[in-house]
Amino acid sequence: MASAAPLNPNRFWLYCVAAAVIFFLILPIAVVVPVSFSDSKYLQFPPEAYSTRWYESYWNSSDWLRATRVSLTVAFCTVLLTVPLGTAAAYAMTSVSPRAARFLQIVLLLPMIVPGMLVAIGIFYIYIRFKLVNSLIGIVVAHTVLALPFAVMTVQAALQSFDFRQEQAAMSLGATRFGAFFRVTLPQIKAAVISSGLFVFIISLDEVVISLFIAGGENTVLTRRMFVALRDAVDPTVAAISTLLIGTTLLLLVALAVTRRGQRG
Repeated sequence: MASAAPLNPNRFWLYCVAAAVIFFLILPIAVVVPVSFSDSKYLQFPPEAYSTRWYESYWNSSDWLRATRVSLTVAFCTVLLTVPLGTAAAYAMTSVSPRAARFLQIVLLLPMIVPGMLVAIGIFYIYIRFKLVNSLIGIVVAHTVLALPFAVMTVQAALQSFDFRQEQAAMSLGATRFGAFFRVTLPQIKAAVISSGLFVFIISLDEVVISLFIAGGENTVLTRRMFVALRDAVDPTVAAISTLLIGTTLLLLVALAVTRRGQRG
């Protein structure tokens, strides 16, 4: 049985920096979760008494539940729109010249490169002209633009290790290009496609910057509602919702890890 590799003393500082970064990222969660069970009317850490009153406040609030339904609807619709587009775009980049593929990749990754505030302002002015502000369709399209680069990169990584000679063999036997893709290629990259869907769902559910500009009225998403609640009044219900979102995100990340492990297997 092979023994574990010894710890390299020269990289000890690197391990310390990595541990400090991880601790810094986890620390807010260690504060938010206890606060969500506080019995105080204000955000207080550490809590003097514990209670589930803020979870009950969330479940009994029609405004919070409506915002949650809107967010989940937008996230599911964004997945349904983004995953096929991202898969098609990643596949298209394997069928063109390297120069054209690089150009397509730069264009598709622009929403990730450009600061989110600039993207939000641009989408807001376009939506004003087409009267899409505060519309469900507009929110889904905006989230699709934001999440598309992640879907493209995830599927593209799987296609880089795929042997396209299998597809060519299927077409030589009479299959069409689409038939060969759905019968040969897609089953072998399905784990990456599922992973891209999980990524897109998380991104859409957690998005707040663009939502502040275009997601209001009856179509207010949960993240915008939380931002307004913290701006107007320090409502501990936000801590309870944040804890639920953290739990949902962790579950999705575990599902993503399991999916990728199955792909490698």
